[in-house]
Amino acid sequence: MSMIGKKIQEAREMQNMTKQDLARKARIGVQTLENYEAGAKIPEVQTVLKISTVLDIAPSDLLGTTYHAKHSVLDQEIDLLINELGKENARQILQKAIDQKAISS
Repeated sequence: MSMIGKKIQEAREMQNMTKQDLARKARIGVQTLENYEAGAKIPEVQTVLKISTVLDIAPSDLLGTTYHAKHSVLDQEIDLLINELGKENARQILQKAIDQKAISS
């Protein structure tokens, strides 16, 4: 799996989005998305922009290079928590934090 394919899959799963959902919203084929996630194909820049918009993340997060060069301590701690807790538990914790912030705002 390519770095960008892994990042797309991780971001999609964090959004609880199926491949079909992401493909439809980004206006790409499901098979094309599967090829990206498997590392069989590399998306063009315009496609990266569409996918990142649908996933509500920065394109650089999918590309990896800029993101890793600027990895903050907080990002490292979050990565560690995700690895220790698992993606689903980390997602639930983050969702609770988002919900609490929305309530307090």
